[in-house]
Amino acid sequence: MKKLLLKIMPLYSWILLIVILSVNHLAYFDSRLITSGLTHHSIALSLDEKLPFVPVFIIFYVLAYVQWTIGFVVIARGEKDIVFKVFIGELIAKFIAFLCFVIYPTTMEGLRPSVETLQGRGFLCSLTALVYSLDTPDNLFPSIHCLESWVCLRGALMIKKLPAWYKVSMLVMTLLVFASTVLVRQHVLLDIAGGVAAFEAGLFISRRIVEKAGKVRTAGT
Repeated sequence: MKKLLLKIMPLYSWILLIVILSVNHLAYFDSRLITSGLTHHSIALSLDEKLPFVPVFIIFYVLAYVQWTIGFVVIARGEKDIVFKVFIGELIAKFIAFLCFVIYPTTMEGLRPSVETLQGRGFLCSLTALVYSLDTPDNLFPSIHCLESWVCLRGALMIKKLPAWYKVSMLVMTLLVFASTVLVRQHVLLDIAGGVAAFEAGLFISRRIVEKAGKVRTAGT
């Protein structure tokens, strides 16, 4: 079993991914223990209210989980320094998200259809209603959905040996996920920007951490 797991990805990648999952739980779920009694704010723009509700995009919203699974495994199998840069950047981004969720809680109440109005309107609306029932309209800025898809895209672009078709597919899927978050009323436009900014900040810091660690290691040999 151990040999099979190590064939999929190296041990350091497994450790980093386990830590990432733990921090994700802290940021997205445990933060609600702190914010449940706090005032939640809307950061919707006037453009958000004008965007149509397009149930078919719930497919891309759900398929994002498939993208993340593939994307993170591919990154985990990449060059070691890229693995550390991307995954440490991801961890830093999640801490940034946690701080945002706690300091300025956001909500989408009133901007999306109720679960009741979606029932009986076909498969896509029923699937959207199911997502709504499982995912309360809070912890929105930055968008974790957009953050994770952006990680998959940025990681793919950083790994030189990956084929062009894979990188293009990650770009297309990431854009579709971004669109899905606002077209099925799970997020507003600023949440998308927040997700991208959180990871870019994390990646900026992680690059310096990894590069500095590399210099120290080289100096010590």
